Amino acid sequence: MTPTTVLCFSGHDPSGGAGIQADIETLISHQCHPCTVITALTEQDSANINKLIPQQAENVLAQARLILKDMSISAIKIGLLASVEIAQAVKQILIENPNIPVILDPVLAAGGGTELANDELINAINQLLPLVYIITPNSVEARRLTNETDLESCGLALLKQGCDYVLITGEHEGMPTVTNQLFHEGKLLESFQWNRLPEKYHGSGCTLATSIAAMTALKFDPFNTVLEAQEYTWSTLEAACPIGKGQHIPNRLFWMEDNP
Repeated sequence: MTPTTVLCFSGHDPSGGAGIQADIETLISHQCHPCTVITALTEQDSANINKLIPQQAENVLAQARLILKDMSISAIKIGLLASVEIAQAVKQILIENPNIPVILDPVLAAGGGTELANDELINAINQLLPLVYIITPNSVEARRLTNETDLESCGLALLKQGCDYVLITGEHEGMPTVTNQLFHEGKLLESFQWNRLPEKYHGSGCTLATSIAAMTALKFDPFNTVLEAQEYTWSTLEAACPIGKGQHIPNRLFWMEDNP
């Protein structure tokens, strides 16, 4: 049988913790086939990004169009966009393919703190929102995208910009319990509580968004998609390892350990 296929626009992380490698491992874990378009190269390790090297927007556009012409794509996941020109190229792809659900992980900064989006790029990302099915910002990203302070106001503001669902993750809030909030149809739909794990993790946002993209592609309903993607992501973090000298790397293939 032809596997369910997801197209990812993401950056390349040489450490293997985040970006396109995280997307591939997560999609394989959900028995989906990954198609990938690299938006940026990076000089990066498990601690931080030293340098961002955006790719040419016309190449991003050409790669995506060729894949979409060749294969049946069931969902699109967007991660690091790296430049306004790339954001505009991706927007054109979404306009040309309006029936494919889009999951947006608005990567605005590296886990180590390096800024990856200026105000102009944030504006370009906001212009994608009417074309987005589910957006998955963390609390810091939600505030930067909306200029709101209260997270519920952030969620409602993002909905007003046109996306169907907003999942704001709360790991950056520093509370003993991590609270993730799901918004839909002008209201807070559900708050999810998760035990805070003890380490810092490199690639958790990529993992969550791509898990949501996979289950969206597999036709799960939105609520269970968001719930089960959080469960999968939490399990990858619980099984994470300190492979480098920085943040722990999620073990997205943890499920293989019980089935050698």
